[in-house]
Amino acid sequence: MKLIIGNKNYSSWSLRGWLACKQSGLHFDEITVPLFGEEWEAFKKSSDDLAPSHGKVPILWDGEAVVWDSLAIVDYLADKVGRDRFWPKNDAARAMARSMVAEMHSGYLSLRRNCPMNIRSRVELPGLEDETRTDIVRILTLWAEARARFGKGGPFLFGTFGAADVFYAPVVSRFLTYGIGVPGFAQAYMQAVWEHEWMQAWIAAAEAEDWVIEQYEHPVA
Repeated sequence: MKLIIGNKNYSSWSLRGWLACKQSGLHFDEITVPLFGEEWEAFKKSSDDLAPSHGKVPILWDGEAVVWDSLAIVDYLADKVGRDRFWPKNDAARAMARSMVAEMHSGYLSLRRNCPMNIRSRVELPGLEDETRTDIVRILTLWAEARARFGKGGPFLFGTFGAADVFYAPVVSRFLTYGIGVPGFAQAYMQAVWEHEWMQAWIAAAEAEDWVIEQYEHPVA
């Protein structure tokens, strides 16, 4: 398998796809393409690897099979290795985990727009839009419920690391970058995600990158 991803400092969707591949336990090669620059435009024109996704990342190739979109990558890999590697076994927990992942996949547009992922930075925001605050409260409410109901088996949302943590890992990064205040249980969860060995490997690679994408360096919140 090979996974094509964008800049590790900025690309939240790439982080999800990469963590999903790590969670699968399967070997994969990764190809990093610098987004929004001359190299990116040249790569899109010269490579057929991105064609099925219309130039978006992440994109996973598995032989002749191609999967784009991070949620589709999770589903594809769960089919290959078994859903229990990604999702809780308990029906009620799995239902909530799937719903949380789907909500993250399609929602929280204000948080994404105003607080883009930027692992290297620490930013003091002058304030937050009401919609962004609403997104944050909703996320923290879901985290609290997941931890209270299903998190007894470990430090992650449903105890052990899984698809829900894969999808909320970039949110953890955003909360740290922009100094979002969170209650103690959320601090503990964020620390567990941030200190996970895969996250530490991603963070180290992000910090080593020399690409700068200006539009993500100046949040509008």
